[in-house]
Amino acid sequence: MSAALPTSSREWHLVARPHGWPKAEDFALREAAVAAPAEGRILVRNKYFSVDPYMRGRMNDVKSYTPPFKLDHPMDGGAVGEVIASNAEGFAVGDHVLHGLGWREIADLPAKHAVKVDPEIAPLSAYLGVLGMPGLTAYAGLFEVASFKEGDAVFVSGAAGAVGSQVGQMAKLKGASRVIGSAGSDEKVKLLVEEYGFDAAFNYKNGPVRDQLKAAAPDGIDVYFDNVGGEHLEAAISSLNVHGRATICGMIAQYNATEPTPGPNNMAMIIGKRLRLQGVLVSDHSDLQPQFVQEVAGWLASGELKFQETKVEGIENGYDAFVGLLRGENTGKMIVSLV
Repeated sequence: MSAALPTSSREWHLVARPHGWPKAEDFALREAAVAAPAEGRILVRNKYFSVDPYMRGRMNDVKSYTPPFKLDHPMDGGAVGEVIASNAEGFAVGDHVLHGLGWREIADLPAKHAVKVDPEIAPLSAYLGVLGMPGLTAYAGLFEVASFKEGDAVFVSGAAGAVGSQVGQMAKLKGASRVIGSAGSDEKVKLLVEEYGFDAAFNYKNGPVRDQLKAAAPDGIDVYFDNVGGEHLEAAISSLNVHGRATICGMIAQYNATEPTPGPNNMAMIIGKRLRLQGVLVSDHSDLQPQFVQEVAGWLASGELKFQETKVEGIENGYDAFVGLLRGENTGKMIVSLV
């Protein structure tokens, strides 16, 4: 056990439930005492932690698939760091681990909730993105939930984000006939086509999504991967071919709405086209993890799969990183760096 353990750690607490867009006063960066780990536990110095759109839902006091954040308690989420003290078999000081206690500098957790990761295979931050939860979400959502098959035409909304950018590239690597993406800036559109190999992309702020999608996919689409909801979902229903499938992963367009948001007005098309719309939760697909890591690590090593990260430096900027993510200020995975 290390002799020179830190005595305190800063951590982000939710102090009020946001109404609409989260405000700075809904959060507090607080100091917490650090002690040597009890039996079966490890102490981890976090190097990177993740901010993700799903966290906005956890700030509401509503029953959902994951419990809400508690007020005046540290928030949590994906993090990767280095073990600085261990009282658990199989974990040594210096090991790098992925775990679920982000939003803080030092994490004290049961060793059984940590997974060792190899910084030789990929940069540590990649385990929060392309090789982590967003990557597995893309993989499971496309191949298992949407039943993707070679020759499908695929449309991805939020396509420059951590999940969307992987969905589009994975579809191309598996033989999609056409991949179309939407994003919120001309720079992101350029990135999708020039860097990630999408066949077409458009800025949803430049005109009605339905019109832009029809122009980009004149023969329709077979798969829609939805990260946005709202107008995008309505447009996709219009463009989906008979027996089309949609994976509903996120609806970031309405996460901060204070009033009920209208659903698509063309739902009757689901009947005639025999469409399948299915939600995805990554926690349902942990059995795919070994296959996912093996295949994606291979694509990364060969350079066939590319990824970007937006890193915000310093724990004190955790709130800014999260709100920036909700505003679409990130390209690829949004990460807070503590190194």
